[in-house]
Amino acid sequence: MSSDALITHFVGASALILVAAHSGGWLARRLGQPYIVGQLATGIALGPSLLGSTAPDAYAVLFPAAIGPALTGLAQFSLVVFLFAVGYELDLKVLGVRARSSVNVALASFAVPMAVGSGCALLFGDALHDLGMPRDLSPGMVVFAGVALATTAVPVLTAIVRENGLSRTVPGVVAVSAAGVLDAICWTVLAGALLESGGGGGGGGAGGGLDWPWRVLLTVGYVALMACAARPLLRLLLWRTRLEPALRMALLIGFALGSAWVTHALGLHVIFGALLAGVVVPREEGGTLDPDLLRPLLSVASLLLPFFFVLSGQSVALNSMTGTGWAALAVVTLLAVVTKIGSGAAAAVLGGLDRHDAWTVGILLNTRGLTELIALNAGLDAGLLSAPLYTVLVFMALATTLLTQPLLLLNARFATRERRPESARSTAVKPYAG
Repeated sequence: MSSDALITHFVGASALILVAAHSGGWLARRLGQPYIVGQLATGIALGPSLLGSTAPDAYAVLFPAAIGPALTGLAQFSLVVFLFAVGYELDLKVLGVRARSSVNVALASFAVPMAVGSGCALLFGDALHDLGMPRDLSPGMVVFAGVALATTAVPVLTAIVRENGLSRTVPGVVAVSAAGVLDAICWTVLAGALLESGGGGGGGGAGGGLDWPWRVLLTVGYVALMACAARPLLRLLLWRTRLEPALRMALLIGFALGSAWVTHALGLHVIFGALLAGVVVPREEGGTLDPDLLRPLLSVASLLLPFFFVLSGQSVALNSMTGTGWAALAVVTLLAVVTKIGSGAAAAVLGGLDRHDAWTVGILLNTRGLTELIALNAGLDAGLLSAPLYTVLVFMALATTLLTQPLLLLNARFATRERRPESARSTAVKPYAG
């Protein structure tokens, strides 16, 4: 394919991806679902499983193999910008007076799904082998199976909390705070699994030639360097020199891309470098977020993230799903829902919340969405997942996210039904007993 034809195909495919994915997000929101669910569903629909099987000629014209590297590069760029913004927003100080309850909820909703996921990977090796996994699973594969069940999508959870008017309620605050702690734990454990496997993002990095103890040592050193040197330098360069907004944005995105390149070279995925870069960027005085920085970051990320969803959809192979795959999807989804909601709700009850508020916390933490998808792509790139198992886990992430809103409404209905008789009894006129 000539360079002119390549550019033409890429421009046409980009137009389709942007319009279709954002239209799908708009439709999902109209149906009471998170915007991201519609984008993910659109990405899967544009992949080989649906468009490729129903209209193979159109699929070959729209997405020729030659434009794959360009789409992958744009998807990785959008992911780096998005996670840079996520890292910048991450602030565990929001725990406040509910710190102990939130931390306990986070630990419980991590430990229980993690143990169940890793245990099932060890117990059901034959079923996993039928899904393309090796008979002898590496430690990284076992750990990753646990992380796949333990992950919670903080951005999607936050959006659901805001859209349901829960931002200033006790269960909303506890859920968001616990999700922040849980997010940090999951990213750390996922980094360890990738270091053990030696897998990088999109084909492995330079770190793949090093033994994992060296990769761990270099990674710890890089994190220390970023925390001790990068933060004060950024504070001096960006906030005290009064740079123009456009130049400051360019420098920060370049910083995030450079950090992502370093973690890729260390054998990790680019996502960790982007997150770390966002975490070390200094905030405004008083610890507030800079809206002139955050707003354009989120705008660029939300505009371009559909490329990541389409890239994820390219790896979803519905046509290869066997009876074992569908059975695995049912079991994994059930385990994911029960372990996450059950552990989160139980910990919330022990933390002093009433039953219905505790169920709200557990249901919110069951949202996986984009964070799960990012982790799954990192695992697939690192060889910790087979393509059939990846497909199963993508649909599990979609199903658990879709269930969040209906379960919240159901829980609210039960709470209203139980409280109504109590209110009626308290206001009723008592009969005269004399």
